[in-house]
Amino acid sequence: MVPPVQVSPLIKLGRYSALVLGVAYGAKRYSYLKPRAEEERRVAAEEKKKQDELKRIERERAEAQDDSILK
Repeated sequence: MVPPVQVSPLIKLGRYSALVLGVAYGAKRYSYLKPRAEEERRVAAEEKKKQDELKRIERERAEAQDDSILK
């Protein structure tokens, strides 16, 4: 087996700098996107509540018409 090659300190510095910058960018991007995603989830939950309420009303109307005395 070939012995490992000595890596230049400049290359090591560049690699670790890129790693740190990537982590910093990811943290910044996450903090930027998190409030937007929370807002989207909140709006989606409100829409789901509205849709569920409309379905419930429609179902009650259908049951009321089926239970009519004037069949």
